[in-house]
Amino acid sequence: MEAIRAAILQGAPPAEIANLPLPEAYRAVVVRKGDVEAWAGVPAADRDPAKGLHIDEAPLPPLAADEVYLAVMASSLNYTTVWSAISHPVPTFGFLRRLGEPHDRPYHQVGSDAAGVVIRAGAGVRRWKVGDRVVVNPNQVDAEDPSAARVWGYETNFGGLAELAVVRASQLMPKPAHLTWEEAASVSLCASTAYRMVVSRNGAGMKQGDIVLVWGATGGVGGFATQFVLNGGGRPVGVVSSPERAARLRELGCEHVIDRVAEGYRFWRDEHNQDESEWRRLGARIRELAGADPDIVVEHPGRETMGASVYVTRRGGTIVTCAATSGYLLQIDNRHLWMRQKRLVGSNLADPVEANAANDLIGRGVIRPTLSTVYPLDRTPEAARDMRDNRHAGKLGVLCLAPRAGLGVEA
Repeated sequence: MEAIRAAILQGAPPAEIANLPLPEAYRAVVVRKGDVEAWAGVPAADRDPAKGLHIDEAPLPPLAADEVYLAVMASSLNYTTVWSAISHPVPTFGFLRRLGEPHDRPYHQVGSDAAGVVIRAGAGVRRWKVGDRVVVNPNQVDAEDPSAARVWGYETNFGGLAELAVVRASQLMPKPAHLTWEEAASVSLCASTAYRMVVSRNGAGMKQGDIVLVWGATGGVGGFATQFVLNGGGRPVGVVSSPERAARLRELGCEHVIDRVAEGYRFWRDEHNQDESEWRRLGARIRELAGADPDIVVEHPGRETMGASVYVTRRGGTIVTCAATSGYLLQIDNRHLWMRQKRLVGSNLADPVEANAANDLIGRGVIRPTLSTVYPLDRTPEAARDMRDNRHAGKLGVLCLAPRAGLGVEA
C-alpha cells in the first residue's frame, strides 16, 4: 500500500499504477464477529462504539468482473458505522451471511463513504479505468432484484474505512475536482440521501416556496437538506442544539433557526408518554418564524421527534424519513396523519440517477461539504464515539491513504 500511496501522491500515470503489485493485506476498520456476543445483556445506550471497532490487517478480497479495487484516500463517518460497531439494532454479520462469499467473513470492513483512485478494474468494467479519481455512491442495487438496495459497507463487506475497498463499478461517480480528498469523501451518502428526500419525486418533491423543517440542520443529512431547500427556492426552518450550530446554520444561508436546547423542547414526559403541548409550542414557533406550518419535514432522529414532526406538518404535507438515530420504535398520534391527509414517506439512500444529480451539483459548487472534523484512520473508533455522543457540528472525515488534510484538489 505504501507504493500505491506514493504513486498517487506523486501523480503517477495510470500505466505505472496498473503495474504496481497489489498488497496481500491492508489496514482497515473492522467489526469482529467474535465481539457480537460481548454485547449480550448490555443496553444499546450503554454500548461504546469505540470498543466495537478495530484497526486490523485485512487480507485482500477477490475482485468480481463488475468491481474495482479502490485505493481509499479518505472516508467519513455515518451512523451506519455506529450501528455496526455496537451490533444494534442488529448485528451486521447476518447481512453478510445471507450475501455469502466473499462477504461472509469473520470480520466486517465497515464504512459507507469513500474518495480515492481506481487501481484495478474487473474484466466487465467498461466506463472506469485505472487512475480515475472517484467517489462512491453507497447504494448497491441487487443485480437480481432491482427493487432491492443495500448500504455498501453496512450491509456489504469491504467498505470505505480502509486503505483499500471493493466497489461495484455502477457505484462510482467522478470526484469533484475542486474538493480535497476528505471533503469529497464526506458528501456522497448524506448528500444523495438528502437529495432524494427533498428534491426527488421519490421523496418529498419540494416546490419553490415550500417551508421545510429540517431536524439536525447542520449535521450530515440535515446540512445538505438545508442547502438543497435553499438551492431549490424553498424556505428552510433549521433545528439545531447549540449556539455554535445555530451560527453555522446561518452561515449556510438559513434565516429561520430553532435552538431546541436553548428553547427547552422536551417532547417526552417520560419513557412512555409524549407531551402534545410541546408539539403545539414547536408549531407556534415555526409559524412565528416562517409564517405558516411546514409543507415538508426532513425527519431522521426518529423516536425523539417523530410525534412532533407528524403534528407540525401542514394539512396535506409530507414527512420524509431516512433514519432513526434516537430510536426506531416510533410513537405518533395517527389522527394527525390520517384526518389531515399527511404523507409519511420512507426514503433510503438514492438511486444512481439521484446520486449523480447530487454529485453534479456538488461538482459545480452549488452544494458545499459540511465537513467539521478530520481524524486519521487509527482514530476512527474515537470518531464513532464522538458521532454517537453528538459532539460534531457537521460531517466527520477520516484520512485513509491521504497523509494529511488538504490534498487532492485538481482545480
